[in-house]
Amino acid sequence: MSIEVRPSADALQALDWGKGEGLLPAVVQDADTLQVLMLGYVSAESLAATLAIGQMTFFSRSKQRLWTKGEQSGNVLVVQSISVDCDADTLLVMARPAGPTCHTGAESCFDRAPKDFLGGLGQLVAMRDVQRPPGSYTTSLFEGGIRRIAQKVGEEGVETALAAVAQDDEALLGEASDLLYHLLVLLRARGLSLDDARAVLEKRHR
Repeated sequence: MSIEVRPSADALQALDWGKGEGLLPAVVQDADTLQVLMLGYVSAESLAATLAIGQMTFFSRSKQRLWTKGEQSGNVLVVQSISVDCDADTLLVMARPAGPTCHTGAESCFDRAPKDFLGGLGQLVAMRDVQRPPGSYTTSLFEGGIRRIAQKVGEEGVETALAAVAQDDEALLGEASDLLYHLLVLLRARGLSLDDARAVLEKRHR
């Protein structure tokens, strides 16, 4: 089940705090790339704080206090959803990191944790839209406007179809990659994302 942003008292009481002496392990996963970022522990108080501010707040077993991830570095974890496992004694937190999660400066506390590359590319496209760095091809697409981006998607779609019937696998994969990239830019230009497209596919699959 997923916990609402402001859950009812019944939802919180359903959690099994007894097994871990008042603490539950919380696995944090990147909401976009699906990469596992870290493992921490929450108390009822730190979970309430998390839900109140929308940023992941843990209970530090070494310092015996609440701590919000990134309270010093600024690399906070903005919570998107919280799910509970079948035994109600472990949390899965989907979050968007505002910087490296690990204290070493790495994206994840788990070395070589797998992630969804397309989700990460979608994040990068979104950053390019906000920052508009000069010299970036993605920046030039956004500044060209929605019609220009749509035109590029059309061109890449035709080239992908032609490669499928007249060229080798390497050419087809190259054109398909170009199409996917430009489609991500088009979705962003319309205020949408890959997750929105995934949601439509999931709904159709049910």
